[in-house]
Amino acid sequence: MFRVSAIAAGGLAALLLSGCGGNSLGPARRSADVRMGGQYLQPWLDAALKQAARYPLGSPQNPVRADMPAGERAYLNRLRCRNGNPPTYERVGETKAGVFGSFVDHFDVRCQNSAPLRTLIVMDMYFPGHVETQPVDGFTLAPH
Repeated sequence: MFRVSAIAAGGLAALLLSGCGGNSLGPARRSADVRMGGQYLQPWLDAALKQAARYPLGSPQNPVRADMPAGERAYLNRLRCRNGNPPTYERVGETKAGVFGSFVDHFDVRCQNSAPLRTLIVMDMYFPGHVETQPVDGFTLAPH
């Protein structure tokens, strides 16, 4: 059975993405495209993070934030299943515009002979310097 650690996309995504073209949130929310070296505007980011925290970490509404593909891999490599072993994972796709306006990656994460057997984790790699310190539900995190 495929367990998804996410609540179906709802009002937040629709609100944040309404009127957005693709992956851009526009000048009111960002100073420049984050993928091109820009930064999120702090007041908007603070509000967006507060809203995202209402949802489970790793869900479409609250993706795990990381610093590029290396940061995604570093986070996934620190995850531990309930039996203490690291899970296996595979990138299985992306969504063009996540709640922060950038592309998000989807990872199929599996624990062999342990819970959770299979989890879909959504990650946003456009957070330069960010290292996530909280585990996705059902997992623990090894120190980094």
